[in-house]
This record gives sequence, C-alpha cells and structure tokens, in this order.
Amino acid sequence: MKVLHLGDLHLGKSVNDFNLIDDQRYILEQILAMIQDQGIDALLLAGDIYDRSVPSEEAVQLLDHFLCRLSEIGVDTFIISGNHDSDERLHFGSRLFETNHVFICAKYDGTIYKKECQDEFGRINIYLLPFVKASQVKYFYPEEKIESYEDAVRAALAHTDIDVSERNILVAHQFVAGKSADPEVGGSEGAAVLNVGAIEKIGADCFDDFDYVALGHIHSPQKIGRETLRYSGSILKYSQSEASNPKSVPVVAFGKKGEVSVELAELRPRRDMRHLKGKMEQLLDPEHIISPEDYVYVTLTDEEPIPDAISIFQQHYKNTMKIMYDNAHTREKEQVVVSKAAEKDFPERISDFYHMMYGCEISEDEMKIMKEIAEEAGVINEAG
Repeated sequence: MKVLHLGDLHLGKSVNDFNLIDDQRYILEQILAMIQDQGIDALLLAGDIYDRSVPSEEAVQLLDHFLCRLSEIGVDTFIISGNHDSDERLHFGSRLFETNHVFICAKYDGTIYKKECQDEFGRINIYLLPFVKASQVKYFYPEEKIESYEDAVRAALAHTDIDVSERNILVAHQFVAGKSADPEVGGSEGAAVLNVGAIEKIGADCFDDFDYVALGHIHSPQKIGRETLRYSGSILKYSQSEASNPKSVPVVAFGKKGEVSVELAELRPRRDMRHLKGKMEQLLDPEHIISPEDYVYVTLTDEEPIPDAISIFQQHYKNTMKIMYDNAHTREKEQVVVSKAAEKDFPERISDFYHMMYGCEISEDEMKIMKEIAEEAGVINEAG
C-alpha cells in the first residue's frame, strides 16, 4: 500500500493582501498528477484544510474540485480538522462522502475514528484524530486527569483499541516534539506555539504504537524523532520565514509489519517566495533580476529610507509583498523593543499573545488555567 501525506493546505489564504488561491489550485493539480503517476492508494490530509473557520466561497469551491478529482481517480482520502478549521463546517456531509471513499473526521466524539484497509499483506488500520483541546477530551472522560494537550491526547489514545501486531497509521494535528528538540517551525503556526513556551507540546512517545504518524500543524516538512513520525509541512510558502524552506510531501510505502519506507516528493510552486536583501541599486540591477513573477520580501540595507520603495520594486517584481530596512537606525530601534519585551512578566506576555491570536482580552479564568499549566510545565514558578 502506498499513501501520500499532506497537511496545512490553508485554502483561501492571503499573504500581505495577495490572494494565493490560483497558486493553491496550481499545486493541487500537481498533487493530483503525482497521485496518478505514483499509483497512490490513499491520501492523508492532516488538518488546516481551510485557512479560516469561515472559508471563502472560492476556497470551498477549490476543495470541492479537489475532492471530486480524488474520487474520480479512485484514491481513498482521509481528512481531519486542524485548529484553523471549523469542526461543523468540515464535518458536514461526511457520511455521504464516505460512499465516494472520502473519510472525514472533524469532530472528536470520545472515540478515535478508525478505518480498516486491505492490501496484499493484510489489514492496515487508519486512525483519524482531529485537533483536540484538553477540555474536549475531559468532557468525555471526566475521571481522567487531563490538564494539558498531552494529557488529552494520551487519554484519547488510551481509550482506543490498538492492535500493535497489525499495521497502524495515525493522522493527527498537534504540536509534537521529539525527546531532545522541538520541531523546526515555519510560519505562524509554530511561532505562535513557541511564544507561550511548552504549553501545547506533546511528546513523540505518545505515538509509539503507530507504524506511521501523519502530522499537521507545523509548516516545515520534517521528521520528529523517527522517519515514520513526521510533518508533511504546508503545500506552499505562507510567510517570510518560509522563504528558504523548500516544500515536499512524504510518499509512504507499506510492506509487511515493520516495513515502512518514506520518500519525499518535491513540490514546485507556480511562483516561489523569496527574500531579497541588499541595497536597492544592486537588487534592481537587470543582471540580478530573476524570476520576476515570484513573491518577494525585500530588506533594504540603504541607510536612508527610499520614498515609495515598494512601488519601485513592483515595477520589476510585481508581486513584491513587503519592504523592510536593516541599517544602523533599525538595529538601534530593535534593541529598545527587545529590552522592553524582556521586562514583561508571564501574564503580560500571555495577554499580548491572546490578543494577537483572538483580537480580545483573556478572561481571569483562562489566565488562571494558563498559569497552572505553565507552572506544571516549568515555564514559570508559582510566583509568576
């Protein structure tokens, strides 16, 4: 059996007011061709299908087209929700979709969805665990001590019948760390997690019973601890921090129990995303201009600001996303900002983060829970 592992489509996403729907359509067509060329039997979609809980009409239409094509090809498709998705919206019609071999699990109902598949070596069990919070699992298992994301995932798995003598696959959307290091983050997902320390982190050993774990949530493609526990990464570059981060997708081949091989298939976007740095005169020298259709972030090292610099760049790189400066003045300013941030205590940092993510203030009860979890994780002491 051969499976393709995808995650973090973020359909409908815009970056710096640039709508990426055409780029997403292009890369999904490339993935459909890859599925046919490589004889893929199953597709695993590990969450964040949409970029927003209320997706745009064009994002819904693109997913509809993609799923219809997958059904026509005859590949089994397994989908879970991520933290960007609306459980209800993504789950809608899931029972009807199953007749076309599209299996969606967007809501945790106290059990982990399981689908049994067959190949020449016997049975393969595919488990679908959508993005869950501690409170969701606690609701179904009030007797369990569940205070963190890791507690929640461990409890959900503990209440799942897993036959370790068979081949088992898990599709999940969480922030998973290895025993020695955190994942290499790219884009807003990982950066947001690291801003609040280890609160959301889940140990990789939670998933020791699975032959392959298809993760979503982190945008940089990578393995976590072992070759068969990995993030596929996002299908496109969605932030400046990903400009030097090539995209690929894992193609996973299963033989008999214990035989799993992973190959990374490169994704080639319609337009790349790059970061250019230097003086304007050098960057806009005709000899230095390559791939002018690409999305570019520009850091100018000129000491004096250049009026309307972005318009000048857009005459040469029409998809210039942002102009920044790195010079004596900006470096001095950055030192002041870092100094002020270091003076903030844990509640202030959490409040800033919460407001950035949700656009509102954190409640007293929520702050109390965050403090308790952070204390248990060793991020802060009881004094704060």
